Parts: sequence; structure tokens; C-alpha cells
Amino acid sequence: MKFVENADRDMAIMNIAHALTSDLRKCLLQHEFASFAVPGGTTPGPIFDAMSSVEIDWDRVHVMLTDERWVPEDHARSNAGLVKARLLAGHAAAAKFISYYQQGMSAQEATAQRSQALVGEVPISVLLLGMGADMHTASLFPGASGLAEAMGQDAPILCAVEPGDQPEARVSLSAQVLEGAMDKHLVIFGEEKRRAFERAMTLPALEAPIGAVIGGGTVHWAA
Repeated sequence: MKFVENADRDMAIMNIAHALTSDLRKCLLQHEFASFAVPGGTTPGPIFDAMSSVEIDWDRVHVMLTDERWVPEDHARSNAGLVKARLLAGHAAAAKFISYYQQGMSAQEATAQRSQALVGEVPISVLLLGMGADMHTASLFPGASGLAEAMGQDAPILCAVEPGDQPEARVSLSAQVLEGAMDKHLVIFGEEKRRAFERAMTLPALEAPIGAVIGGGTVHWAA
């Protein structure tokens, strides 16, 4: 694992965007398409903005989410809405987006169907992750209902997870799918998250899911 310290967050955003687009370019030199898994939340928005202005063969990039709240895409809490607004713009508007939410189905009901749709997308070519101060990544929250199943070796590609302190159910790529990505990048900002990440490296996977998936990846940090 590589740990990269950036001078400030603006520099980190530019460096991460460059690293991700470089990885996508390298993948497209060898493969018909590249699968690109990304998180929601506030941190990746500026990274997406920077990436969307870069010219690569976006029409050969398949964008998916690391996790999603089980709400329609036009809902304010939808990760898909964020990705469509911030990443799938400019040059990157040509990318293919793979959605998870299915109207009329629960998160649990939809996971088998959506896992089947993702079979051809794994292993993930390029993965971008975030991490909470509680050491969760994607929707692999410590203590969540469904976490043990999502962390298991026999987990499906997409799993239903219900964090007890969240207002809606979620779906998340399983730990083995995240861990198996070809190129992995984690972005964390601030001293609190750096301390949390360092602590995560000493804890069991169910207590600190980020530690189970980031091995061999690059951690990008700025104060």
C-alpha cells in the first residue's frame, strides 16, 4: 500500500483526478472497456469535476457506484444523482452509467438481479473509495445489518446493508469485489480521518471494513 501526502486539498484533488484518468487510459490500452467504481458523498465531487474535463475514451468507460442509498435517482440523497451531475458531464458524459435502484423492489430483492448485471464488470478496473471516521467504506458500516454477509468470501457482487443510524437501506459492492479491483485509490482529508485510517489497519475487518479492501492500493491524504 502506498500513502501519498498532498500539500493541500486542492493539490490532492488534481493529483487524484490525474491518477484516476491515467489508470483508466492504461486499462483502455489493453481492454475493450474499463469499469470505474466511485463513491457518493461530498469529497469526490471536485475530483469528478476535474476528471470530466479530461479527454479519454469515455465512451468505453463503464461507471458504477461503490454503494447507493435505496432511493430514486432524483432523490436528494441519491449517489447516482451526484455522479450524473458532477462526473458524467463534459467529456465524461459519453461514459456508460450502470444504475442500481429498481422501482418497486427493495434493496434486498434487487441485489440478485443487479449482481447478475455486474458480472461482466468485475474485476473492477479502477476503484475510488472514501472512508468515514467510523472506518466504513462504501456502505460497509461497522455494526450494520448485513455487514457480515457483505464481508464474506461467498458474498454476491452487490449486497443489501442496513446501517442502524441511517434513514434508508443501502446496497454496496461486497468486500471481495472492492478488494479485487485492479487499481485502488482511497481519498481521506483531515487529521481525524488519518488517525482513523491508521487505527483501522490494526483492527479486525468487521470493526474497520476499510482495512479489508485497501491492501495494495494508494491512499491520498491532505490536511
